[in-house]
Amino acid sequence: MLTKKIKGNIDFFISQDKEEFEGEILEWNEIFIHGDPEGLRSLAKILIDLAEINQDLIDESLLPIGERKYITLLSGIDISNSSDNVTIGRLDAKKTGEFYDRYIPLNKDN
Repeated sequence: MLTKKIKGNIDFFISQDKEEFEGEILEWNEIFIHGDPEGLRSLAKILIDLAEINQDLIDESLLPIGERKYITLLSGIDISNSSDNVTIGRLDAKKTGEFYDRYIPLNKDN
């Protein structure tokens, strides 16, 4: 069963970074996930449970065909007060297996 109960301590935040390189300003975001051992194990359990759930067996009134199972961890409720809200979800859609349009796969040849 998928639960969003986090045990231990865990913190999620986005760092917006900027650096000058050869006269150009480079900007990027970096996501940080920090936790104590119990918090990280708890997150791992959520990830494994989400990966193992069979979306095709979920009633269509709860998860229509083409939708994806996800869980949202809320700052100050599920995770630390200093965290940003975090949504963790399946990439593959129910019954179709399709990924959403913004996804660009890693080029493993590089």
